[in-house]
Amino acid sequence: MATPTTKADTQTFLQHHRQEIERAAQTIAPYTRRTPTLTTDLDPDLLLKPECFQVTGSFKTRGAFNAILTLKNQQTNPKGVIAVSSGNHAQALALAAKTAGIPALVLIPEDANPQKVAATKAYGAEVRQAGITFANREERLAEAIEETGYMLVHPFDNWDIIHGAGTAALELLTDNGLRPKTIVTPCGGGGLLTGTALAAKSTTAQIRVYGVEPEVADDAARTYASGALQTLPTSPETLADGVRTTHIGEKNFEVIVERRLVDGIVTVSEEEIRQATKTAWTRLKLALEPTGALPLAAYLAGKIPAGDPDEPTALILSGGNANLAVIADLLQQ
Repeated sequence: MATPTTKADTQTFLQHHRQEIERAAQTIAPYTRRTPTLTTDLDPDLLLKPECFQVTGSFKTRGAFNAILTLKNQQTNPKGVIAVSSGNHAQALALAAKTAGIPALVLIPEDANPQKVAATKAYGAEVRQAGITFANREERLAEAIEETGYMLVHPFDNWDIIHGAGTAALELLTDNGLRPKTIVTPCGGGGLLTGTALAAKSTTAQIRVYGVEPEVADDAARTYASGALQTLPTSPETLADGVRTTHIGEKNFEVIVERRLVDGIVTVSEEEIRQATKTAWTRLKLALEPTGALPLAAYLAGKIPAGDPDEPTALILSGGNANLAVIADLLQQ
């Protein structure tokens, strides 16, 4: 079960991480976009933070630039960086490393979104896919690290990545005086949810923070409910390919479960993900990938606990690097 923490300890913890998120915001500002906060006719109290407008098309750029630039500052000439990713972290790491003049190697499973693979290569990273699956990617990663001597930049279990991800919520909470009372993000490994919780709860404990994951990938929801880390036996088959992780990270577990800085994690069905993605494209005019539409899916399905009337709810829509063949098929259904 989660270890209880004192209120004073949590406040110190939050203060430290707030400073790190603010530092990350300054670090990445020259290389990223401040994405807008949008309203929508779906609901006058609904706010949208579309990270599909971010550089490389997802929030991952925030963490990648923070991690790479921090590394560059600590080590004058890093040998190189390495990661395993299904696509969005890969693209972000590739661009950040290229910008900093650091070699990057990314291992991507063979069945990953081809658009994400092509973009990762275009941003300048070396990509390895042959024989790499979700089942063996950690083993292959360890082999590649030993071979190259490159430093691992983990996609979610890394404080620099988490602090960079938290800058999206920091913007949301300081944008034109808007103060949402509920913030919702997708949840895979937990990087965006963790960063969002740290940014929100360091602003005020009254802001509610929720994560959303597919029903077929409910490890985080079960982890949150049980207080013990739950791991899926295999990588889940879901339309939301950006959250095909089998468990959340250790640092994410500390924030989400041990310190209880997240108010809940809900799950959505594959059909609810499809409908939300269609709604994003046809009604919101936002080119989201299914992973980015997870918060919208939960909202439309009525799965986000309601606050008081007229209290704004904000959805952080994590990215828009969709498999176009999947989107075409979905829109024709």
